[in-house]
Amino acid sequence: MRRAYLDHASTTPPRPEAVAAVLAWLATPAADPGRLHEEGRVVRDLLEEARRQVAALVSATPREIVFTSGGTEAVNAAVWGATRQNPGAPVLFAEVEHSAVRQASTRLAPTETVPVDGTARIDRDFLEERLAATDRPRPALVHCQWANHEVGTVQPVREIVGICRAAGVLVHVDAAAACGHVPMDLGDLGADLVSLSAHKIGGLPGAGALVVHRGSRFEPLIVGGEQERARRAGLEALPALRAFGAAAGALGADDQRLLHREAGQSRRHLAVLSAAATAVEGVEIVGPPQAEERLPSLLCLGVHGVEAEPVLIGLDRAGVAVHSGSACSSESIEPSPVLEAMGVDPSHSLRVSVGWSTTDTDIAAFATAFADVVAGLRALRG
Repeated sequence: MRRAYLDHASTTPPRPEAVAAVLAWLATPAADPGRLHEEGRVVRDLLEEARRQVAALVSATPREIVFTSGGTEAVNAAVWGATRQNPGAPVLFAEVEHSAVRQASTRLAPTETVPVDGTARIDRDFLEERLAATDRPRPALVHCQWANHEVGTVQPVREIVGICRAAGVLVHVDAAAACGHVPMDLGDLGADLVSLSAHKIGGLPGAGALVVHRGSRFEPLIVGGEQERARRAGLEALPALRAFGAAAGALGADDQRLLHREAGQSRRHLAVLSAAATAVEGVEIVGPPQAEERLPSLLCLGVHGVEAEPVLIGLDRAGVAVHSGSACSSESIEPSPVLEAMGVDPSHSLRVSVGWSTTDTDIAAFATAFADVVAGLRALRG
């Protein structure tokens, strides 16, 4: 059976350019890029090429790119650096942020929650009033995801960054879910810290980056060496970073022609998925109703009358891989706090996400299997 993989928001397959970069690296003499001998200089050039490719994709400067082991480390490094500058000061975030953001923050500082509406969009007015308050402690950091990883909501990130900068408060943007799907100009955005993940854009697991805005002070999370201009110790994961650069380079070439083409393709796929899913009685879209307010690659569905977990299992048996917000769908034993913050029942929510390798056949497989699985489960409930 040919399977239809529709869980690209969790991780997407490595792009051919990323695979080719790793294979080329395997033929490169082993060396530490921090050494002055010829072998070291060759590897250093390869590493810096990857840095330039990632920087170009998000319109940052190469010096602002700090390579990490992934988006989770980048988030933790951002929180560490900000809270070390202002010990004891609170960190602000919305409950719809990724668990890495929420847990890194609560571990290192007192936290405050920024409310969201029923589409997972951050309350800008609340944040502006909180940062203007003179009777409350000045925050060390404000988090704002670029787009939500479970329902696809694109946040008013430019406005949030502007509010924070006007108040003189550091702001971190988790861009892992959005990078590679929407154009980014971090130079124009002006966020102090931005986290990225390689495996979300068609690189390999084990690589990511923290973009540290030029001029921002930054105390490293991982110490023990002078790598990454003394901002992240440890020998860089060269194969994964080369793949990261290659994937970014493919997406960013020719004025991001591939990124725009894939975004258009993803929107067409989601339009078909949305029509097929909502044609089933009792199924609705969770999150913003307008497609332009969501990522082009992600769709969250509410399935009334039957829990999402059995739907996921039924789809899996039919050869279709998706993700559920209910408790047993991952390592977590808790339902999705993102959906709960929105007032949505996680046990009836299903996430479908497409990517660069998605085909019309994959979409058709979901459309057929979804209707059959839901009908079968409802029949069992009688």
